[in-house]
Amino acid sequence: MRKSVKNRIFKTVTIIVVVTVIIIALYIMANRLGLVEGYDFGGGAYYYVDIPNFEKVLPYDAFEAKLPIWIYVVLFFLWGWLMWKLWLWIDRK
Repeated sequence: MRKSVKNRIFKTVTIIVVVTVIIIALYIMANRLGLVEGYDFGGGAYYYVDIPNFEKVLPYDAFEAKLPIWIYVVLFFLWGWLMWKLWLWIDRK
């Protein structure tokens, strides 16, 4: 495939994705999806610290760790390392 054809396809796909994301974002905002009813914090309703008496909304023992904590720490650092390597690879391209 010629480079100009690839560029045209890439630009078309990019425009379609951007327009789709904007339409979906406007739909979500217009219908106030994802907000906690009764709390008028706007987008801040997504952050637990903004919700009064959050411990009553979701009890602290609702989530139980199935693995030892050190595994989660290792996975966290592994994910960071992988993202750093990905960024270096993207930067070289």
